[in-house]
Amino acid sequence: MRSPGEATRPASVCEAALRLGHDRPMLEVRALAKSYGEVPVFRQVSLQLAAGEFVVLIGESGVGKSTLLNCIAGLESVDAGEVVFDGRSIGALDADARARWRRAHLGFVFQAFHVLPHLSVADNVALPLLLLDRPDPRRVASMLDRVGLLALAQRWPAQLSGGQLQRVALARALVHRPALVLADEPTGNLDPAQALRTLELLAGTVHEEGAACLLVTHSPAAARLADRVLELRSDGVVDAAGCRST
Repeated sequence: MRSPGEATRPASVCEAALRLGHDRPMLEVRALAKSYGEVPVFRQVSLQLAAGEFVVLIGESGVGKSTLLNCIAGLESVDAGEVVFDGRSIGALDADARARWRRAHLGFVFQAFHVLPHLSVADNVALPLLLLDRPDPRRVASMLDRVGLLALAQRWPAQLSGGQLQRVALARALVHRPALVLADEPTGNLDPAQALRTLELLAGTVHEEGAACLLVTHSPAAARLADRVLELRSDGVVDAAGCRST
């Protein structure tokens, strides 16, 4: 029980944003269900993210964390439920419209980097802006400087370490100022020091630029940096205290 006069603390950044007058969260996942044939993956998955919120998603191996990110991104279909971005249902878009939405509004950070080997570091980072017909060398340089790779802008990916490649992937995912960032175990291939630096860069950029971020990880360091920690189970999502997410 709270003592007299003790302030009521919002349950999440998302709730606080709504109380401050934002009429809807940036991302809503509503009762999502997914299976592969007769094999269920998850059901009744619901969560919300506010702009500027850094949320970590944990869960046992095989529970469907990466699948959930792919469903949110519109890369995989769902059996039931809905993904809503800034008031718009992603499932209602056709394949071309979903691709345009991802290009403009989504940044995806992969564990396996997916840095293009035939492009320089700078050209890899510039790619999202070029696809949007918004070339911006200053923004590219700024992002490379932020991740500590400006001096390596003209290097080839084969000349970089694993930690450097992940920072290239991070800069590329954030360069076009996406409103939503999805990150799938981005530190899984890094040593602890590199992992912590990558997580701090991601969390700091998300907070600074007002993106909503959902990060899948097993890293305790990520949980310590998070605004909220959610756990994915086969029958839905709960917060770190065991309360069901809405």
